[in-house]
Amino acid sequence: MGQIKAYLESQGIRTVTGKELWDAKTIQRMLTNEKYKGDTILQKTFTEDFMIGKKSKNIGQRNQYYVKDSHPAIVSAEIFDKVQEEMDKRARFVSKEYGTVETSGIKYNGKYLLGNLLVCGDCGASYRRRTERGKVVWRCATRIEKGKETCPHSPTVDEGWVQGVLSEAICHKGIYDEGIIRNEVDKVQIFDTIILIFRNNGSQKKVLFQDD
Repeated sequence: MGQIKAYLESQGIRTVTGKELWDAKTIQRMLTNEKYKGDTILQKTFTEDFMIGKKSKNIGQRNQYYVKDSHPAIVSAEIFDKVQEEMDKRARFVSKEYGTVETSGIKYNGKYLLGNLLVCGDCGASYRRRTERGKVVWRCATRIEKGKETCPHSPTVDEGWVQGVLSEAICHKGIYDEGIIRNEVDKVQIFDTIILIFRNNGSQKKVLFQDD
């Protein structure tokens, strides 16, 4: 994302609102927006209050519907899908010193299941388990190794809260079951305001982030 941001700015390419500086999250949203390949997800937002016209993001309150070939595509489905594969692969990398990266390893090879699922939405590093003041939390590996200033927007998440989110979103009757999560979930991408749960069947679910 950083390289794309730097290239756009060096070429004088402005954002849709005319800004000279790009936000990496804006680029990430563009690269994952299915509309560019001619498809549409209906009900990404919904009207919460018709009296005042208040709209809210649909993070599970309403059904969503995926419509293929709803309009002319800007990029081919093949290119779009390759980008998703590349982003997924890079999400498994951990930033190291001198700009190098290394893979977080084979999936499900760690002691803790969440260590194989949680990835930082900003830098792509894996999350690591820590115990602080008697509380078990998960934190971006880049932030742990290089400090807060290297990945300032990655939140620290409470283990119990993450397990509760996965229980409600994935497990039957809301009971946490690592076997089900292992079979159903590909990764959990964590941003400063939302968490994206990517399932093995290709679907995804947004959950508002809550910092305890």
